[in-house]
Amino acid sequence: MAVDLKERVRDVPDWPEQGVVFRDITPLLRDPEALDETIRALAEWGKERKPDVVLGAEARGFILGAAIAREIGSGFVPARRPGKLPPETIGATYALEYGQNTLELHPETIKKGDRVLIHDDVLATGGTVEAIAGLVESLGAEVVGVAFIIELTFLDGRERLQKYDLHSLIAY
Repeated sequence: MAVDLKERVRDVPDWPEQGVVFRDITPLLRDPEALDETIRALAEWGKERKPDVVLGAEARGFILGAAIAREIGSGFVPARRPGKLPPETIGATYALEYGQNTLELHPETIKKGDRVLIHDDVLATGGTVEAIAGLVESLGAEVVGVAFIIELTFLDGRERLQKYDLHSLIAY
């Protein structure tokens, strides 16, 4: 890569709770070259999987998800927190390393037979993507890949998602 993306990620100790080091991509998003490199690299990998749609998980997963979809030439579907999308939605609840969360989507945005690339900013335990992938598959679509900016290897999320084609740009 022309830009060292890892240099553009800021460590925020003890956030959102004591003992957690949050990997903040805001400086990466602020840097035009790093942003361009991130989108290009994720889209290049994703394009080979021939997705019909890129699904981006709230919140930071859909900051870049739409841009990745545009680069690939596919559609984009946001997976949002409860109450953010008008009815009708379906949702998946999952455990985080420090709590739990739910994401929802409009069921008509994922069609039976669709090829779906799931994007989120960070792979931690894999719970978010595992839940969303299950939702996608319950609608009769195929998850053709999961792509991340950052992978926290010490949390073993890759093992949890081993049935999926997985790509990350930065590993910690």
